[in-house]
Amino acid sequence: MNEQTYEETLAHVSGHSKPSELRITDIRFADIVGAPFHSSLIKVYTNQGLVGFGEVRDGADKVYAQLLKGRLIGENPCNVDKLFRRIKQFGGHARQGGGVSGIEIALWDLAGKAYGVPVYQMLGGRFRDRIRMYCDTDVVDKATGTAMGAALKKRMDAGFTFLKMDLGIGQLIHEPGTLSAPLGFLEEMRAKSRDRYRQNYDGLTDAELRHIANRHYDIYNIPHPFTGIHVTEKGLDMLEQYVADVRAVIGDQVPLAIDHFGHIGLEDCIKLGRRVDKFNLAWMEDMIPWQYTEQYARLARAVTTPVCTGEDIYLKENFRPLLEAGGVSVIHPDVLTAGGILETKKIGDMAQDYGVAMAIHMAESPIACLAAAHVAAATENFLALEYHSCEVDWWDDIVVGSKLPKKLVQQGFIEMTDAPGLGIDDLNDEVLAAHLHPDLPGLWESTDQWNKFHSNDRLWS
Repeated sequence: MNEQTYEETLAHVSGHSKPSELRITDIRFADIVGAPFHSSLIKVYTNQGLVGFGEVRDGADKVYAQLLKGRLIGENPCNVDKLFRRIKQFGGHARQGGGVSGIEIALWDLAGKAYGVPVYQMLGGRFRDRIRMYCDTDVVDKATGTAMGAALKKRMDAGFTFLKMDLGIGQLIHEPGTLSAPLGFLEEMRAKSRDRYRQNYDGLTDAELRHIANRHYDIYNIPHPFTGIHVTEKGLDMLEQYVADVRAVIGDQVPLAIDHFGHIGLEDCIKLGRRVDKFNLAWMEDMIPWQYTEQYARLARAVTTPVCTGEDIYLKENFRPLLEAGGVSVIHPDVLTAGGILETKKIGDMAQDYGVAMAIHMAESPIACLAAAHVAAATENFLALEYHSCEVDWWDDIVVGSKLPKKLVQQGFIEMTDAPGLGIDDLNDEVLAAHLHPDLPGLWESTDQWNKFHSNDRLWS
């Protein structure tokens, strides 16, 4: 029997087992579209060959993450909270939180891989082994409640036990007599909507294209109370009937949430809420901007359907006013806006102290989905996690994992495993290459120009 020295034995041990010596060496990106929206995927490289995966939130710009690179190179990714506190000042609400949050989930992925444990274990362990998914279904080609009901019924037949659909002025904007607004405003909204989705811009100058983009921005960034749009009784009748027709198809027992009301003020939200209270809905989501705390409290007192918001809120402290005011029955953070995995877990725990449930918004790739699933597994008051990619047949192929099933969402649930980190071994570059953003075609290209991008970050003198 040959006796090996201590050093010879160590030669057979993976360097991955030295988390104290792990260091970040590089951060690179790949922009994809169609899964279901534009997402910037993140790879954080280390000196031991471990790679952590993250993602900038749907519809955001990867520059929010790139500017963080010079502040992270050479650091140990296992010090997740320390590094999060270093970079969190560079995040913001909605898509501006995407850079900090996307990097944070990649750090957790690396820490889990370095120590050989799943992320949920580092958050305190599991409350559940299966993560309930709720299936979002938009109104495209579903002009009637019966058509929407049929689409939702297909989701139920596929095993989904929780549903969501759109309901709002978008379904009324072409129906005469359903909306009122300053004369000409709705017509311009319709025109700019057509401009946004037109397929052929041939013949337009750069100045004309810029004018279209600027006017679209102006119109669709007016806060709800200031648009002057109101729903008429005819419009309310149609929306109420739409929900009634949906319920006639799917029944009254399955939870059904509603979203995407359009930019209408508080009073119209209350009118609509009272019309649909009778349909036993799971929640009404983002009816007004989340910043209007007192309006949310008024809304919650005026209707009996649970009120929900949160996908655009960055950091735990910004959820507190809504909870203290009693403005929500369900909070709805997005892990890629809220500040990442640990911050979302903290948000859920805080909400539980107020008797409020936590659903999780997610409209991104399997990377963000798995990050959210680990939070859901480790948070007691979790309700359901959004799934927006039923029709994306290549969505599951983005990630490769020895313990991941070929199809991540099965029968409306994600089964958690004991795979380390997020459970992702690698990404499928062939799949990514086939779906790169046409204006951002690079795949894991060098980002050395960001290596020394920094400033005096201290916020005091």
